[in-house]
Amino acid sequence: MRATFLLVSSKLAQLLVLSMALVWVTTSLRAHEVQPTIADMSVSKNQLLLELRVNLEALLAGIDLDEVEDTDNAENAGDYDDLRSLPGDRIADRAPELLATWNALPVLSINGAPVALSSVEVLVPDDVDPELPRASTWRLEAGLPDRAAQVQVSWPDGAGALVLRQQGVEDPYTGYLAGGEASPEIEISGGDAQSGLQTFASYIPVGFDHILPKGLDHILFVLGLFFLSTHLRPLVWQVSAFTLAHTVTLALGAMGWVNVPGAIVEPLIAASIVYVAVENIFHSGLNRWRPLVIFGFGLLHGLGFASVLGDFGLPAGQFVPALIGFNIGVELGQLTVIAIAFVLVGWAMKRDWYRRAIAVPASCVIAAVGAYWFIERVFL
Repeated sequence: MRATFLLVSSKLAQLLVLSMALVWVTTSLRAHEVQPTIADMSVSKNQLLLELRVNLEALLAGIDLDEVEDTDNAENAGDYDDLRSLPGDRIADRAPELLATWNALPVLSINGAPVALSSVEVLVPDDVDPELPRASTWRLEAGLPDRAAQVQVSWPDGAGALVLRQQGVEDPYTGYLAGGEASPEIEISGGDAQSGLQTFASYIPVGFDHILPKGLDHILFVLGLFFLSTHLRPLVWQVSAFTLAHTVTLALGAMGWVNVPGAIVEPLIAASIVYVAVENIFHSGLNRWRPLVIFGFGLLHGLGFASVLGDFGLPAGQFVPALIGFNIGVELGQLTVIAIAFVLVGWAMKRDWYRRAIAVPASCVIAAVGAYWFIERVFL
């Protein structure tokens, strides 16, 4: 019986190591991670203006941004890479190609009738590392018909997420649209700001999505906490310290009171993954300092979460419910990671061979991935 358990554990450990190695290979090029398009909508002199911050290369390549988290994982990743290597003016010249398709949907409707958008200006920066995604600014406009009162934006299938933000009015609308979704009818004069409950509910999936499937560095950190011990209490202590810490810096960062450059935060997050994994290899239980160390690392991860909210923008007047909803989404994502890990290896956690056959090998892989990311983020 013991031999059977050892054989099963060995195979399971190999599977875990192989799976995590695959995660490493398929996500090491985080440089092309898919980000949402940000659209700021305003009205000026009988013109409706839509300013997009968008990854034009991904859209021009025809990548299904609803299905991939990283353009390197798309079937037509080569097309994207070819476009990404072009100078900015070449991409700007091709941007209007998208408008014919968008206007046929249509993307924009006013008073229930389709209205064509026209391209006003395309700004594609050239001073961006070719290994990083490039956010272009695309200004579109449409004429407002007489008695225009309501506008609706329909985002195309495959275009990924859209954060739509109304500007220049009181109680502006702010919403999150997935590819293929349409906004509600938005009053052009304002007044369609979401209620606190609506904002809270809409930001929960945003926070969850940042952990599963997109937050692979945070996933590995949480797994590092999971593999320390076979008992619930050490895990609760660690997760509680981590949660409290990242809640603090998430709030401070989102309010703009603390701003640490990503060039500093991201390598340190990778270093935190290495630390928890290496400590798992040499220690079998929770020492008195680990919750404090985890708390410190939680502060770093909170700054990482805050940068995500900075990209999305918090709706005016609904800061608190949006922040709480996002944080709850993050926590649900973390708990889901722990639950999945427990389903996979929980049956083996009380076995005397669990640590050497599963926890230590898995922690070795986590440490290797974290070390790779640290080197990549500092030197590459």
